[in-house]
Amino acid sequence: MKFLLNTGSTIDEGRLAKGGNKYSEEYKKECAVCWISPEDFDLLGCPEKVKVTSTDGRYSIVVNTKCTDRVMCGNIFMPRAIWSNVVVNPWTFSTGSPLYKGSPVTVEPSDDEVLDAEDVVLKLYYGGE
Repeated sequence: MKFLLNTGSTIDEGRLAKGGNKYSEEYKKECAVCWISPEDFDLLGCPEKVKVTSTDGRYSIVVNTKCTDRVMCGNIFMPRAIWSNVVVNPWTFSTGSPLYKGSPVTVEPSDDEVLDAEDVVLKLYYGGE
Protein backbone atom coordinates (compact mmCIF):
# COMPACT_ATOMS: atom_id res chain seq x y z
CA MET A 1 0.00 0.00 0.00
CA LYS A 2 1.13 3.55 -0.66
CA PHE A 3 1.34 6.04 2.20
CA LEU A 4 2.74 9.45 3.05
CA LEU A 5 5.52 9.14 5.62
CA ASN A 6 5.73 11.75 8.34
CA THR A 7 8.61 11.70 10.80
CA GLY A 8 9.31 13.66 13.93
CA SER A 9 10.72 13.49 17.40
CA THR A 10 8.90 11.82 20.25
CA ILE A 11 9.58 12.61 23.89
CA ASP A 12 11.22 9.24 24.52
CA GLU A 13 13.16 9.30 21.25
CA GLY A 14 14.66 12.64 22.25
CA ARG A 15 15.34 11.53 25.81
CA LEU A 16 17.11 8.37 24.68
CA ALA A 17 19.04 10.01 21.81
CA LYS A 18 20.24 12.96 23.89
CA GLY A 19 21.13 10.57 26.69
CA GLY A 20 23.48 8.61 24.43
CA ASN A 21 21.33 5.47 24.28
CA LYS A 22 20.95 5.07 20.52
CA TYR A 23 22.20 1.48 20.65
CA SER A 24 19.88 0.41 23.46
CA GLU A 25 16.94 -1.97 23.16
CA GLU A 26 14.73 0.78 24.59
CA TYR A 27 15.70 3.12 21.71
CA LYS A 28 14.99 0.39 19.16
CA LYS A 29 11.59 -0.26 20.74
CA GLU A 30 10.74 3.46 20.61
CA CYS A 31 12.11 4.26 17.15
CA ALA A 32 12.00 1.11 14.99
CA VAL A 33 8.25 1.47 14.66
CA CYS A 34 5.63 2.54 12.15
CA TRP A 35 2.44 4.11 13.48
CA ILE A 36 -0.56 3.18 11.34
CA SER A 37 -4.24 4.15 11.56
CA PRO A 38 -6.63 1.35 12.63
CA GLU A 39 -8.29 1.32 9.19
CA ASP A 40 -5.00 1.02 7.31
CA PHE A 41 -3.69 -1.49 9.86
CA ASP A 42 -6.73 -3.70 9.14
CA LEU A 43 -6.23 -3.34 5.36
CA LEU A 44 -2.62 -4.50 5.78
CA GLY A 45 -3.82 -7.59 7.68
CA CYS A 46 -2.86 -6.44 11.21
CA PRO A 47 0.86 -7.23 10.80
CA GLU A 48 3.30 -7.23 13.71
CA LYS A 49 6.01 -5.87 11.39
CA VAL A 50 6.07 -4.00 8.09
CA LYS A 51 8.62 -3.24 5.42
CA VAL A 52 8.65 0.45 4.50
CA THR A 53 10.14 1.17 1.07
CA SER A 54 11.33 4.49 -0.36
CA THR A 55 9.66 6.20 -3.32
CA ASP A 56 12.24 4.95 -5.80
CA GLY A 57 12.17 1.40 -4.40
CA ARG A 58 15.91 1.43 -3.68
CA TYR A 59 15.76 1.45 0.10
CA SER A 60 13.61 -0.37 2.62
CA ILE A 61 13.56 -1.04 6.33
CA VAL A 62 11.57 -3.47 8.48
CA VAL A 63 10.03 -2.04 11.64
CA ASN A 64 7.43 -3.00 14.21
CA THR A 65 3.90 -1.63 13.92
CA LYS A 66 1.81 0.48 16.27
CA CYS A 67 -1.89 0.70 15.50
CA THR A 68 -3.12 4.10 16.67
CA ASP A 69 -5.86 6.57 15.92
CA ARG A 70 -3.26 9.34 16.24
CA VAL A 71 -2.43 8.86 12.53
CA MET A 72 -4.77 9.71 9.65
CA CYS A 73 -5.63 7.13 7.00
CA GLY A 74 -3.16 7.17 4.13
CA ASN A 75 -0.36 8.42 6.39
CA ILE A 76 2.18 6.69 8.59
CA PHE A 77 4.42 8.12 11.29
CA MET A 78 7.92 6.99 12.23
CA PRO A 79 10.06 8.60 14.91
CA ARG A 80 12.94 10.54 13.34
CA ALA A 81 15.79 8.09 13.80
CA ILE A 82 18.08 5.77 11.84
CA TRP A 83 15.17 3.55 10.72
CA SER A 84 13.09 6.33 9.18
CA ASN A 85 16.18 7.98 7.71
CA VAL A 86 16.64 4.92 5.47
CA VAL A 87 13.45 5.73 3.56
CA VAL A 88 13.11 9.52 3.92
CA ASN A 89 13.40 11.27 0.58
CA PRO A 90 16.96 12.73 0.59
CA TRP A 91 16.20 15.71 -1.65
CA THR A 92 16.61 18.95 0.26
CA PHE A 93 15.20 21.31 -2.38
CA SER A 94 18.16 23.58 -1.57
CA THR A 95 17.07 23.94 2.06
CA GLY A 96 19.69 21.64 3.58
CA SER A 97 16.98 19.55 5.26
CA PRO A 98 15.40 16.46 3.68
CA LEU A 99 11.67 15.91 3.32
CA TYR A 100 10.76 14.66 6.81
CA LYS A 101 7.05 15.22 6.17
CA GLY A 102 4.95 13.78 3.37
CA SER A 103 7.43 11.45 1.65
CA PRO A 104 5.61 8.86 -0.47
CA VAL A 105 6.47 5.30 0.63
CA THR A 106 5.16 1.78 0.18
CA VAL A 107 4.27 -0.35 3.21
CA GLU A 108 3.75 -4.10 3.23
CA PRO A 109 3.60 -6.79 5.94
CA SER A 110 6.91 -8.52 6.68
CA ASP A 111 8.28 -11.41 8.71
CA ASP A 112 11.86 -10.17 8.37
CA GLU A 113 13.96 -9.15 11.36
CA VAL A 114 13.86 -5.62 12.79
CA LEU A 115 17.52 -4.60 12.81
CA ASP A 116 19.28 -2.92 15.73
CA ALA A 117 20.59 0.58 15.00
CA GLU A 118 24.15 -0.68 14.67
CA ASP A 119 23.07 -3.39 12.20
CA VAL A 120 21.17 -0.82 10.11
CA VAL A 121 24.36 1.21 9.76
CA LEU A 122 26.53 -1.83 8.99
CA LYS A 123 24.20 -3.55 6.53
CA LEU A 124 22.57 -0.62 4.76
CA TYR A 125 25.30 1.99 4.76
CA TYR A 126 28.44 -0.15 4.67
CA GLY A 127 27.11 -3.12 2.65
CA GLY A 128 27.79 -5.87 5.18
CA GLU A 129 28.82 -6.70 8.70
